[in-house]
Amino acid sequence: MSTAHALELRADCTVDAHGRITFGLRLDSDLRPQLLLRLRPKKGQPEKVVHLIDLEEPAEDGRRRAVLDPELALAEGRWDAYLLPEPGEERLRLRPGLRDQRTLVDGHTRDRSSPVAVRIPYATKDGYLAVRAWLRPAHSEAGAIDVTDRSTTVAARLHGASLGEGAAVLLRRRGEAGVVQTLEPRAGGDGRDFSFTVDHQELAAAGGTGNGIWDVFLQPAAGAPRIRVGRLLDDLADRKEIFVYPAATVGDVTLRLYYTVDNDLSVTVTRTPS
Repeated sequence: MSTAHALELRADCTVDAHGRITFGLRLDSDLRPQLLLRLRPKKGQPEKVVHLIDLEEPAEDGRRRAVLDPELALAEGRWDAYLLPEPGEERLRLRPGLRDQRTLVDGHTRDRSSPVAVRIPYATKDGYLAVRAWLRPAHSEAGAIDVTDRSTTVAARLHGASLGEGAAVLLRRRGEAGVVQTLEPRAGGDGRDFSFTVDHQELAAAGGTGNGIWDVFLQPAAGAPRIRVGRLLDDLADRKEIFVYPAATVGDVTLRLYYTVDNDLSVTVTRTPS
């Protein structure tokens, strides 16, 4: 396989309602190829986790397919996609072809059991194919968000757990584990829907004199592990630059709700220098 051809090697992706991802490539029929997914390591760290998936024999349309089944749990992170043309050969980075992710658009309407596993194919900033994966014991999916001058109200639904006695929404100041704002969630009838309201003035006062970021968690019952509130159950792998909410001002303080690079919900608090 020539270098020029490798640079244009593309894989189509189709995702079904169960989270199964089918990759399709057009390749020489005499190859024994495999799809290679590698968990992108943190900066300065070695590569540790790789999955290899055999490609099937060519179908009638000439494409060869590799299937990533839901049963294969991908660790949380970003998985870069490669073709391994033959065992022992150099792997080739794949570019995205057609991506059919229609089944993911309304993914928030389907209840998930524990663990909550999410995989979304996407194109990286430099134009290659990758899969964004989340794997959590439970998840709080943010829905409608209403921002007014005085407060922000967030509706959400719990997956993989249910609300119990002593449930609380926790806003934890990043970098300061002991600084927490506690809010009482308003629970829906089935023990999974809930909403909460952040008072802008109270949060501005809780931040002291400096800037800060508050991460949003749900504690589903007294003493239960915290569950990050975010938005994972649709077709967007990166929503930070897409979902931008209006800022609210309290005196010299500006507050803005936003999604992090992991699609989790947080609030920035910024003070105007005097």
